[in-house]
Amino acid sequence: MNNVNKTLYIPLYGKSYVSKKGIILHDNKAEEIWEKEGFELKGKSKSKWLAYYMGMRSKVFDMWLAQKMNEIENAIVVHIGCGMDSRVERVGTKGHLWFDVDFPEVIAERKRYFKESEEYHMIASDARKQEWMKELPKNKPAIIIMEGVSMYLTNDDLIALLSALKNHFSSLYLLMDCYTTFAAKASKYKNPINDVGVTEVHGLDEPKLLENSGLKFVKEYEMTPQILINELKGIEKSVFEKLYAGSVSKKMYRLYGYQYGEEI
Repeated sequence: MNNVNKTLYIPLYGKSYVSKKGIILHDNKAEEIWEKEGFELKGKSKSKWLAYYMGMRSKVFDMWLAQKMNEIENAIVVHIGCGMDSRVERVGTKGHLWFDVDFPEVIAERKRYFKESEEYHMIASDARKQEWMKELPKNKPAIIIMEGVSMYLTNDDLIALLSALKNHFSSLYLLMDCYTTFAAKASKYKNPINDVGVTEVHGLDEPKLLENSGLKFVKEYEMTPQILINELKGIEKSVFEKLYAGSVSKKMYRLYGYQYGEEI
């Protein structure tokens, strides 16, 4: 795998860590994969605080997705940059067609642990190359999640990708996390992804910039809601709130929702 693809092991470790502790996110598959495939993480990558954050971020995506799937029964689910995430097992397809998308070398690794079915499919492609969308049904409503992906794409890349998705589907609902430009600049010097060799990332300060794709910015979501923070206890809760849930965190990470087409 290239260095960008190796970053998928950082959230995998976090999900495995919190799952083993029985808090925030229950993910037996992450535990299984990390036990077999994980490698020694260095520096901040192995921080328990980052692990808690990764677990909470994934749980927020899970909850948002489950709600949207319940609201839109015939929607196509597309998980762009799926890595080794087991969201399809945690949330379940619930009668929806579900497509996980990632680079060919990631999907090859993924197929060692996940099996396709009538409802679940994997697509091996760089998401920026729009040919992969030909494998998706057209003119259907879609629910799209991009967790830990946007920071590896330029704003122009993002606009092109979202515009192509908008043109493919009849309506679209998207949840995406982003670095701020401050975080992107700081990441060159201090970021867990540096530990696997990645130094170039991108930030987004103004979510409405992506409305050039034809999508409408809907709202900003809370990345670390209090209900999940409350699963931590004592000093750990206090330290986490200062590191990942306060004003400092807001300067670094954002979670944005977009949509195109009819509102629900």
